[in-house]
Amino acid sequence: MSERWFEGPLLGFDTETTGVDVTGDRIVQAALVGGAGEDVGERTWLIDPGVPIPPGATRVHGITDARVQAEGQAPAQALTDIAAALSAAVDTGTPVVAFRAGFDCTLLSYELERHGIPQPDWNRVAVIDPSVLDKRVDRYRRGKRTLGATAAHYGVHHSEAHSASGDATATVALARAIGAMYPEVGDLTPADLHQSQIRWHAEDAESLEAYFRRKGRDEVVERRWPLCR
Repeated sequence: MSERWFEGPLLGFDTETTGVDVTGDRIVQAALVGGAGEDVGERTWLIDPGVPIPPGATRVHGITDARVQAEGQAPAQALTDIAAALSAAVDTGTPVVAFRAGFDCTLLSYELERHGIPQPDWNRVAVIDPSVLDKRVDRYRRGKRTLGATAAHYGVHHSEAHSASGDATATVALARAIGAMYPEVGDLTPADLHQSQIRWHAEDAESLEAYFRRKGRDEVVERRWPLCR
C-alpha cells in the first residue's frame, strides 16, 4: 500500500492572537512545524501587532505588550514569511494541519489583506483539521473538545499549551493519531479529505444550530471551512 497522508510530511500551523474576532484581531505569535522538501522544521514568529494586547488574551497565552514591543517582528515581515511557507506547502502537496482551522486560516487571510501581502492559493491548500475529524469519527463523545482535551483523549502528549509551537506540534501528532485509528479518514487522499471536511464541518454546524434552536437560542454557526470569508 502506498504511503497514507498521516504517514507522510505534514505542516502544523497555529497562532496566538489578540482575540477571537477574525476580521479585526491580530496575530501576536505564529508557528509552523514540520514540512517537506526544504523542511520548515520548527519556525516561530513573535509579532508586534501594533495594537494593545487585551489582558484576557495575555492571560491565555502569556504574551504581553512589553514583550512584543521589545522582541517582536513587524507584522508585514513575519506574515510574508508565513504566507511563503504555506505557498511552498501547496507546491509540494504537503497538507497543512490546524486545529479549528477556520479560525487560524481566516484570521491569517485578513492579516495578509491588511498588510497587502499576497495570499496562499487557498483553493489548492489541503487542510487537515483534527477538530473536524474528531467530531466525525466520535460524534457522540461527551466532554470538552478543546485541543488539550482532544489530545488527551487520543493519548497525544501536549506540552507548552497556548504557545503556537506547542499547539502546532500537538495538532500534527493528533492528526496522525486519528488518521491511523480511523480508516474512514486515514485512507482518503489529502484532496478528498479536504473536500470531505468541508461537508462534515457544514453538517456539524447545521446540527449545532438545530440544538441551539431547541434550547431557545437564536445563534448562527459558521458553515464555511477552512476559509470563513
